[in-house]
Amino acid sequence: MRLPKLSYEKYTPRQKEVADKHTARRDRIGGPYNVWIHSPELFEKASAISNYMRFDCALPVKLREFGILVTARYWDAQYSWNAHVDKAVAAGIPEDVVRDLAAGKRPNFKADDERVYYNFAMEVLENHFVSDKTFSEARAIFGDSAVVDLIGSVGYFSMLQICLNSAEVDLQADRKPPFANVSGYRKTA
Repeated sequence: MRLPKLSYEKYTPRQKEVADKHTARRDRIGGPYNVWIHSPELFEKASAISNYMRFDCALPVKLREFGILVTARYWDAQYSWNAHVDKAVAAGIPEDVVRDLAAGKRPNFKADDERVYYNFAMEVLENHFVSDKTFSEARAIFGDSAVVDLIGSVGYFSMLQICLNSAEVDLQADRKPPFANVSGYRKTA
């Protein structure tokens, strides 16, 4: 990691305060939180958004985990992919969808909710806009509240991936790099 990994004993009182609030709902400080702890105000706000997106938003768990994978692949965020790929499969994302996504291919979706989430996310990430057709499909499948959460999830999960990549958070030692065209924090192809 490009920033020093701080231990709880070396935290300032404010860092301890936000870390304690965070670990009341999560088991540890890891991944992007090792970066965000350097800015306790950002940490506190990112933790609140993260908790909402991961545990409380109107999207089903399957799509929350899928959204992490979609944005992780778009941003080449290997840490995030490795941290969530098993959760996504356990939540119901098919293995062939995961394989295609890891390979940088558009998956052959069997489920409309996965297809529409993917289309929406990729349109906004690649084009910066979402077509009327895709927006209407998302509203029909998810409803207004979950469409807003879909928008928020793509934004928050992208912020997460950018944090992990920019700070070069150490990849998990027990996991293989998931993307053939990425080595560490560099594109290879």
